[in-house]
Parts: sequence; C-alpha cells; structure tokens
Amino acid sequence: MTAVQHLKRTLIGLSLLGLAAHASAQVQVSDAWVRATVPGQPSSGAFMTVTADSDSKLLRVASPVAKDVQIHEMSMKDDVMRMGPVDSITLPAGTPVKLDPDGYHVMLMGLTGQIKEGDQVPLTLTVENAKGERQTVEVKAAARGLDGMAPGKMH
Repeated sequence: MTAVQHLKRTLIGLSLLGLAAHASAQVQVSDAWVRATVPGQPSSGAFMTVTADSDSKLLRVASPVAKDVQIHEMSMKDDVMRMGPVDSITLPAGTPVKLDPDGYHVMLMGLTGQIKEGDQVPLTLTVENAKGERQTVEVKAAARGLDGMAPGKMH
C-alpha cells in the first residue's frame, strides 16, 4: 500500500468516526399530533414530547402547512390565562419535555388549508445543544379531532 492510499484510508476512517460522534447526539420526538381544524380556521396547535440526550433547547419549529410557526407557552397568573411566544424551550438531558395544550406548545398560524383528522402534518424542529451544535428533526404529526384523541381511541 502506498503512503497516499494509507493516508486516504486514515482520513476516511477519521471522518467516519466524526460522523458517528455527531450522530450520537439524539433528540427523540414521541406522540406528535396536531389539532384538526374546520374550514377557514386560521390557526392550530401542535403537541408532542421531546427528549434530548444532552442539555439542549428547542429553538424553532417550521411547517409547510402554516405561514408562521411559533413556540408558545400557556400559563395561569392571578386566575388569568395567558398565552404568548417564547424564544426557546429548555430540554434537560434525558428528561422528556411535554408540549401540550396547557403549557408549552407550537402554534401553526396562517394555515394554508384545512387540517383534517387523520392528516399527517410535517414539522421540522431545530434543536441546539449546549455546545451550540444544531440538529433538525423531521416529524410527521397526526391530525386529531378537537378533543385530542386519536381516531379509534375513544371509548
């Protein structure tokens, strides 16, 4: 083997190790769903559980079904319910963070069309770890009825 071939193999091996190390940072998304809408409804909410394997934060969510997507927080203060955008959501290492109608959630605003029960709504999450490395996570969220129950799960 020539020196050039040996150098090429070494570089390929090192780059594969780098890819493996980069791929080890994982963000898991489970139970992702979007609230179905009625015709002409301008907005909806998206909900899910996000778990990062290292201290991270959810920076942004995008979707082709909405002109504007924001991360919001619902809170109660002095018996008054408030909802508004937040810059990010902290994702402590190994701790599932639930995005639900009563807390953090994603607002899909300026919908491009009706979201019908059973539709699969694409969402792209951008997560940044403590080192400043960003990762995008592609999610398909099932559209559920107004009660949030999956079809066939009602008793």
